Amino acid sequence: MTAKNMTPVTVIGLGSMGTALAEAFVKAGHPTTVWNRTAARAAPLVAMGARHAETVEEAVTAGPLVVTCLTTFDDTRLALRPAGASLHGRALVTLNSGSPAGARETAAWAVGHGARFLAGAVKNVPSAVGAPDTLLYYSGDKAVFEEFETTLKVLGGDTVHLGDEADLAALYEMAVGAMLLPALVGFFQGAAAVQARGLEVNTMVRFAGTWLDMIKSLLPIYAEEIDSGDYTGAASSVNLFLAGAAHDDDLAGETNVDTAWLAPLHDLVRRAAEAGHGDHSISALTEVLRKPARQP
Repeated sequence: MTAKNMTPVTVIGLGSMGTALAEAFVKAGHPTTVWNRTAARAAPLVAMGARHAETVEEAVTAGPLVVTCLTTFDDTRLALRPAGASLHGRALVTLNSGSPAGARETAAWAVGHGARFLAGAVKNVPSAVGAPDTLLYYSGDKAVFEEFETTLKVLGGDTVHLGDEADLAALYEMAVGAMLLPALVGFFQGAAAVQARGLEVNTMVRFAGTWLDMIKSLLPIYAEEIDSGDYTGAASSVNLFLAGAAHDDDLAGETNVDTAWLAPLHDLVRRAAEAGHGDHSISALTEVLRKPARQP
Protein backbone atom coordinates (compact mmCIF):
# COMPACT_ATOMS: atom_id res chain seq x y z
CA MET A 1 0.00 0.00 0.00
CA THR A 2 1.49 3.35 -1.03
CA ALA A 3 1.33 6.52 1.05
CA LYS A 4 -1.17 7.90 -1.46
CA ASN A 5 -3.83 5.31 -0.62
CA MET A 6 -3.11 4.74 3.07
CA THR A 7 -6.25 4.94 5.21
CA PRO A 8 -6.64 8.30 6.97
CA VAL A 9 -6.93 7.82 10.72
CA THR A 10 -8.11 10.06 13.54
CA VAL A 11 -6.83 9.54 17.09
CA ILE A 12 -8.77 11.19 19.91
CA GLY A 13 -7.14 11.28 23.33
CA LEU A 14 -3.41 11.90 23.62
CA GLY A 15 -2.35 10.46 26.93
CA SER A 16 0.68 8.19 26.91
CA MET A 17 -1.17 5.37 25.14
CA GLY A 18 -3.08 7.59 22.73
CA THR A 19 0.16 9.33 21.76
CA ALA A 20 1.80 5.96 21.13
CA LEU A 21 -1.11 4.93 18.89
CA ALA A 22 -0.91 8.15 16.89
CA GLU A 23 2.87 7.83 16.54
CA ALA A 24 2.47 4.31 15.16
CA PHE A 25 0.00 5.48 12.52
CA VAL A 26 2.19 8.42 11.53
CA LYS A 27 5.33 6.28 11.27
CA ALA A 28 3.44 3.77 9.11
CA GLY A 29 2.51 6.53 6.69
CA HIS A 30 -1.17 6.94 7.50
CA PRO A 31 -2.53 10.48 7.24
CA THR A 32 -3.21 11.03 10.94
CA THR A 33 -5.40 13.66 12.56
CA VAL A 34 -5.24 14.09 16.32
CA TRP A 35 -7.33 15.87 18.93
CA ASN A 36 -7.04 16.27 22.68
CA ARG A 37 -8.73 18.54 25.19
CA THR A 38 -5.28 19.86 26.09
CA ALA A 39 -4.13 20.94 22.64
CA ALA A 40 -0.46 21.26 23.63
CA ARG A 41 -0.16 17.48 23.77
CA ALA A 42 -0.55 17.37 20.01
CA ALA A 43 2.58 19.42 19.32
CA PRO A 44 5.12 16.53 19.21
CA LEU A 45 2.82 14.57 16.90
CA VAL A 46 2.36 17.57 14.62
CA ALA A 47 6.15 17.82 14.43
CA MET A 48 6.17 14.20 13.25
CA GLY A 49 3.64 14.91 10.52
CA ALA A 50 0.22 14.55 12.15
CA ARG A 51 -2.49 17.17 11.68
CA HIS A 52 -4.04 18.76 14.76
CA ALA A 53 -7.80 19.34 14.62
CA GLU A 54 -9.09 22.38 16.46
CA THR A 55 -12.35 20.68 17.42
CA VAL A 56 -13.45 17.11 18.02
CA GLU A 57 -15.95 17.44 15.17
CA GLU A 58 -13.17 18.45 12.79
CA ALA A 59 -11.18 15.45 13.98
CA VAL A 60 -14.05 13.01 13.44
CA THR A 61 -14.75 14.25 9.92
CA ALA A 62 -11.10 13.94 8.86
CA GLY A 63 -11.37 10.31 7.79
CA PRO A 64 -13.29 7.05 7.82
CA LEU A 65 -11.59 5.55 10.90
CA VAL A 66 -11.79 7.18 14.33
CA VAL A 67 -9.74 5.65 17.15
CA THR A 68 -10.37 6.91 20.67
CA CYS A 69 -8.06 6.37 23.62
CA LEU A 70 -9.67 7.97 26.65
CA THR A 71 -9.88 6.68 30.20
CA THR A 72 -13.39 5.21 30.26
CA PHE A 73 -16.40 4.60 28.02
CA ASP A 74 -18.15 7.51 29.76
CA ASP A 75 -15.22 9.79 28.89
CA THR A 76 -15.36 8.59 25.30
CA ARG A 77 -19.04 9.37 24.87
CA LEU A 78 -18.62 12.73 26.58
CA ALA A 79 -15.72 13.74 24.34
CA LEU A 80 -17.51 12.64 21.16
CA ARG A 81 -20.91 14.13 22.04
CA PRO A 82 -20.35 17.42 20.11
CA ALA A 83 -19.46 15.34 17.03
CA GLY A 84 -22.20 12.73 17.36
CA ALA A 85 -23.88 13.58 14.08
CA SER A 86 -20.54 13.46 12.26
CA LEU A 87 -19.99 9.82 13.25
CA HIS A 88 -22.56 8.66 10.74
CA GLY A 89 -21.01 6.13 8.34
CA ARG A 90 -17.63 6.16 10.06
CA ALA A 91 -15.87 3.37 11.93
CA LEU A 92 -15.40 4.10 15.64
CA VAL A 93 -12.81 2.05 17.52
CA THR A 94 -12.56 2.57 21.27
CA LEU A 95 -9.36 1.59 23.09
CA ASN A 96 -10.12 2.38 26.71
CA SER A 97 -10.80 0.64 30.00
CA GLY A 98 -14.28 -0.15 31.22
CA SER A 99 -16.84 -2.80 31.92
CA PRO A 100 -18.79 -4.93 29.44
CA ALA A 101 -21.88 -2.89 30.35
CA GLY A 102 -20.01 0.29 29.42
CA ALA A 103 -19.02 -1.23 26.09
CA ARG A 104 -22.61 -2.21 25.33
CA GLU A 105 -23.86 1.26 26.22
CA THR A 106 -21.22 2.90 24.03
CA ALA A 107 -21.92 0.54 21.16
CA ALA A 108 -25.63 1.41 21.30
CA TRP A 109 -24.78 5.11 21.46
CA ALA A 110 -22.41 4.88 18.48
CA VAL A 111 -24.77 2.79 16.35
CA GLY A 112 -27.55 5.20 17.25
CA HIS A 113 -25.48 7.92 15.62
CA GLY A 114 -24.95 5.79 12.52
CA ALA A 115 -21.39 4.71 13.35
CA ARG A 116 -19.92 1.26 12.87
CA PHE A 117 -18.42 0.13 16.15
CA LEU A 118 -15.48 -1.85 17.51
CA ALA A 119 -14.35 -1.94 21.13
CA GLY A 120 -10.75 -2.94 21.71
CA ALA A 121 -7.96 -3.28 24.21
CA VAL A 122 -4.18 -2.87 24.01
CA LYS A 123 -2.62 -5.61 26.11
CA ASN A 124 0.75 -3.99 26.61
CA VAL A 125 2.47 -0.77 27.62
CA PRO A 126 2.66 2.30 25.35
CA SER A 127 6.28 1.66 24.40
CA ALA A 128 5.26 -1.71 22.92
CA VAL A 129 2.71 -0.25 20.51
CA GLY A 130 3.64 -1.19 16.95
CA ALA A 131 5.71 -4.24 17.86
CA PRO A 132 5.05 -7.50 15.97
CA ASP A 133 4.16 -9.40 19.15
CA THR A 134 2.00 -6.72 20.79
CA LEU A 135 -1.52 -8.01 21.42
CA LEU A 136 -4.67 -6.05 20.71
CA TYR A 137 -8.09 -7.60 20.63
CA TYR A 138 -11.37 -6.21 19.35
CA SER A 139 -15.05 -7.05 19.43
CA GLY A 140 -18.02 -5.74 17.55
CA ASP A 141 -18.79 -5.36 13.85
CA LYS A 142 -16.58 -7.92 12.10
CA ALA A 143 -17.00 -6.15 8.77
CA VAL A 144 -15.31 -3.12 10.30
CA PHE A 145 -12.49 -5.26 11.62
CA GLU A 146 -11.93 -6.91 8.26
CA GLU A 147 -12.05 -3.60 6.40
CA PHE A 148 -9.48 -1.93 8.66
CA GLU A 149 -7.48 -4.95 9.87
CA THR A 150 -4.34 -3.97 7.96
CA THR A 151 -4.49 -0.48 9.41
CA LEU A 152 -5.13 -1.70 12.95
CA LYS A 153 -2.20 -4.13 12.72
CA VAL A 154 0.06 -1.08 12.63
CA LEU A 155 -0.61 -0.92 16.38
CA GLY A 156 0.49 -4.50 17.04
CA GLY A 157 1.11 -7.61 15.03
CA ASP A 158 -0.97 -9.88 17.27
CA THR A 159 -4.39 -8.47 16.36
CA VAL A 160 -7.48 -10.55 17.12
CA HIS A 161 -11.24 -10.23 16.56
CA LEU A 162 -13.08 -11.94 19.43
CA GLY A 163 -16.59 -11.87 18.02
CA ASP A 164 -19.50 -9.67 16.97
CA GLU A 165 -20.70 -8.98 20.53
CA ALA A 166 -19.47 -5.49 21.29
CA ASP A 167 -18.66 -6.20 24.94
CA LEU A 168 -16.32 -9.17 24.46
CA ALA A 169 -13.13 -7.10 24.40
CA ALA A 170 -14.12 -5.41 27.66
CA LEU A 171 -14.98 -8.78 29.19
CA TYR A 172 -11.60 -10.26 28.29
CA GLU A 173 -9.84 -7.05 29.27
CA MET A 174 -11.25 -7.31 32.79
CA ALA A 175 -10.90 -11.10 33.00
CA VAL A 176 -7.23 -11.00 32.04
CA GLY A 177 -6.54 -7.73 33.83
CA ALA A 178 -7.72 -9.23 37.13
CA MET A 179 -4.34 -10.97 37.35
CA LEU A 180 -2.30 -7.77 37.28
CA LEU A 181 -2.69 -6.20 40.72
CA PRO A 182 -2.35 -9.44 42.75
CA ALA A 183 0.78 -10.35 40.80
CA LEU A 184 2.31 -6.92 41.25
CA VAL A 185 1.46 -6.72 44.96
CA GLY A 186 3.01 -10.16 45.39
CA PHE A 187 6.19 -8.86 43.80
CA PHE A 188 6.12 -5.73 45.93
CA GLN A 189 5.68 -7.83 49.10
CA GLY A 190 8.67 -9.90 48.08
CA ALA A 191 10.63 -6.74 47.37
CA ALA A 192 9.91 -5.40 50.84
CA ALA A 193 10.92 -8.73 52.41
CA VAL A 194 14.21 -8.83 50.49
CA GLN A 195 14.98 -5.24 51.45
CA ALA A 196 14.28 -6.10 55.08
CA ARG A 197 17.36 -8.35 54.85
CA GLY A 198 19.42 -5.51 53.40
CA LEU A 199 19.36 -6.97 49.88
CA GLU A 200 18.57 -5.21 46.62
CA VAL A 201 15.29 -5.96 44.90
CA ASN A 202 16.98 -6.43 41.52
CA THR A 203 18.55 -9.62 42.90
CA MET A 204 15.13 -11.32 42.85
CA VAL A 205 13.98 -10.18 39.40
CA ARG A 206 15.46 -13.15 37.54
CA PHE A 207 13.82 -15.61 39.92
CA ALA A 208 10.47 -13.80 39.85
CA GLY A 209 10.51 -13.93 36.06
CA THR A 210 11.16 -17.68 36.07
CA TRP A 211 8.33 -18.10 38.57
CA LEU A 212 5.95 -16.19 36.30
CA ASP A 213 7.00 -18.40 33.39
CA MET A 214 6.12 -21.44 35.48
CA ILE A 215 2.72 -19.97 36.33
CA LYS A 216 2.15 -19.26 32.64
CA SER A 217 2.88 -22.90 31.81
CA LEU A 218 0.17 -24.00 34.26
CA LEU A 219 -2.62 -21.85 32.81
CA PRO A 220 -3.65 -24.29 30.03
CA ILE A 221 -3.82 -27.10 32.62
CA TYR A 222 -5.95 -25.06 34.98
CA ALA A 223 -8.17 -23.88 32.12
CA GLU A 224 -8.83 -27.48 31.12
CA GLU A 225 -9.66 -28.44 34.72
CA ILE A 226 -12.08 -25.53 35.06
CA ASP A 227 -13.74 -26.13 31.69
CA SER A 228 -14.21 -29.83 32.46
CA GLY A 229 -15.10 -29.36 36.12
CA ASP A 230 -12.66 -32.15 37.01
CA TYR A 231 -10.27 -30.99 39.74
CA THR A 232 -9.06 -34.41 40.87
CA GLY A 233 -5.66 -34.34 39.13
CA ALA A 234 -4.12 -32.08 41.74
CA ALA A 235 -0.46 -31.27 41.32
CA SER A 236 -0.98 -28.41 43.77
CA SER A 237 -3.95 -28.97 46.05
CA VAL A 238 -6.10 -26.56 47.98
CA ASN A 239 -4.81 -28.11 51.22
CA LEU A 240 -1.23 -27.44 50.17
CA PHE A 241 -2.00 -23.75 49.73
CA LEU A 242 -3.92 -23.75 53.01
CA ALA A 243 -0.86 -25.07 54.85
CA GLY A 244 1.28 -22.39 53.20
CA ALA A 245 -0.72 -19.58 54.78
CA ALA A 246 1.21 -20.06 58.03
CA HIS A 247 4.46 -19.40 56.19
CA ASP A 248 3.14 -15.99 55.14
CA ASP A 249 2.45 -15.17 58.78
CA ASP A 250 5.99 -16.21 59.70
CA LEU A 251 7.42 -14.00 56.95
CA ALA A 252 5.40 -11.04 58.18
CA GLY A 253 6.71 -11.46 61.70
CA GLU A 254 10.33 -11.85 60.63
CA THR A 255 10.51 -9.05 58.09
CA ASN A 256 7.90 -6.64 59.48
CA VAL A 257 6.19 -6.62 56.10
CA ASP A 258 2.43 -6.06 55.98
CA THR A 259 0.84 -9.17 54.47
CA ALA A 260 -2.74 -8.27 55.38
CA TRP A 261 -3.68 -8.11 51.70
CA LEU A 262 -3.36 -11.91 51.64
CA ALA A 263 -6.08 -12.47 54.24
CA PRO A 264 -8.99 -12.55 51.74
CA LEU A 265 -7.02 -14.98 49.57
CA HIS A 266 -6.35 -17.26 52.52
CA ASP A 267 -10.06 -17.07 53.37
CA LEU A 268 -10.93 -18.11 49.82
CA VAL A 269 -8.63 -21.13 50.11
CA ARG A 270 -10.14 -22.02 53.49
CA ARG A 271 -13.68 -21.84 52.11
CA ALA A 272 -12.68 -24.09 49.20
CA ALA A 273 -11.35 -26.68 51.65
CA GLU A 274 -14.53 -26.46 53.72
CA ALA A 275 -16.56 -26.99 50.54
CA GLY A 276 -14.85 -30.33 50.00
CA HIS A 277 -12.10 -29.26 47.62
CA GLY A 278 -9.17 -29.78 50.02
CA ASP A 279 -7.60 -32.57 47.97
CA HIS A 280 -8.58 -31.00 44.66
CA SER A 281 -6.49 -28.79 42.40
CA ILE A 282 -6.12 -25.16 43.45
CA SER A 283 -8.09 -24.30 40.30
CA ALA A 284 -11.19 -25.45 42.25
CA LEU A 285 -11.16 -21.97 43.80
CA THR A 286 -13.11 -21.02 40.68
CA GLU A 287 -16.08 -22.94 42.11
CA VAL A 288 -15.95 -20.87 45.29
CA LEU A 289 -15.66 -17.63 43.36
CA ARG A 290 -18.88 -18.34 41.49
CA LYS A 291 -21.94 -16.84 43.13
CA PRO A 292 -25.30 -18.59 42.90
CA ALA A 293 -27.37 -17.48 39.94
CA ARG A 294 -29.85 -14.75 40.81
CA GLN A 295 -33.42 -15.94 41.03
CA PRO A 296 -35.82 -14.19 38.63
